[in-house]
Amino acid sequence: MTRRPISIDVIRIPTKGPGDVSGLIQLIDAGRINPASILAILGKTEGNGGVNDFTREYATSALLAALAPRLALPPHAVEERIAFVMSGGTEGVLSPHITVFTREISDTDGLLRETGGKRLSIGIASTRNFLPEEIGRAVPVHETAKAVRAAMADAGIDDPSDVHFVQIKCPLLTSDRMEDARGRGQKTVTSSAYGSMGYSRGASALGVATALGEVKGDIEDEHILKRYDLFSSVASTSSGIELMHNVVIVMGNSSQATSSLVIGHAVMRDAIDYAAVADALKSVGLGPDQASTAPDRLVNIFAKAEASPDGTVRGWRHTMLEDTDISATRHARAAVGGLISGLAGTGAVYVSGGAEHQGPAGGGPVAVIARI
Repeated sequence: MTRRPISIDVIRIPTKGPGDVSGLIQLIDAGRINPASILAILGKTEGNGGVNDFTREYATSALLAALAPRLALPPHAVEERIAFVMSGGTEGVLSPHITVFTREISDTDGLLRETGGKRLSIGIASTRNFLPEEIGRAVPVHETAKAVRAAMADAGIDDPSDVHFVQIKCPLLTSDRMEDARGRGQKTVTSSAYGSMGYSRGASALGVATALGEVKGDIEDEHILKRYDLFSSVASTSSGIELMHNVVIVMGNSSQATSSLVIGHAVMRDAIDYAAVADALKSVGLGPDQASTAPDRLVNIFAKAEASPDGTVRGWRHTMLEDTDISATRHARAAVGGLISGLAGTGAVYVSGGAEHQGPAGGGPVAVIARI
């Protein structure tokens, strides 16, 4: 069967606040972005990244309102068409921004243009809605695995080794959702709304690991947030109050893609793993110094950050888990964000906190998209 060429573009746009869509609209009006080609939008907003971080929902609502008339669709239909993932928290030098992914697929059969190698492709999929008592347990693991496989097919990626980053937005528990479960005689995985964020992120990440063959055997409830030796090297999961299902975005390289973009990744073993970030840059042909001196080639860097659960970094005690004023995820975003920004030459990088089962405990995946 003749394959159809996929053309991907990725545009990073600064924002003045979570409701600022002016940069996106300017690019649409200038003809730089065709709104009909937008497949996914990832954003970093300046909220606290916690349960009550409404900047994520605010940013999504603003984007829906802006895109709806340009797509001649109601806002709810836009959300069904485009994958939106808003990640709260831009501590330290991290700069609020959105990254817009566009995709165009040839309408006619024909031979692919020779590109000299595989190029960036992305695909999206969603799970069904979860019941409150399912969040953070094995059900989302299995449902997420199915969605990852569907997103791979959507991206034209056959080989799991060509997948370099899987971004997921997943739900969390609220008091109302926990009460709903109790009213039906069900018990949730935790009674803590904040604690449920980690369970949901961890279960979703293990779904990625299952789909890509990174873990063997079935994942059970008792494995989640317990068996940290089980993890995905490419999963990035972010929980939020604004949904009850998982949104899955698979990024990888495909022989069907024809753009000038490529993606590569590495795995940080801890929050100060400079070498892993350098390796991720090298995987797309950028030296650590080139990222800042050739900004036209670097499109964006995506990473997960986590306070090591054993309370140490390379044998030295850290206090991120003991600070009652600032949550550990905020500390971790600031630390890893500073490290990556120094190498990238910009604070406009996507760093998300909470890396349960996303890379080894205390570490996390880091992926780079660059132009050839």
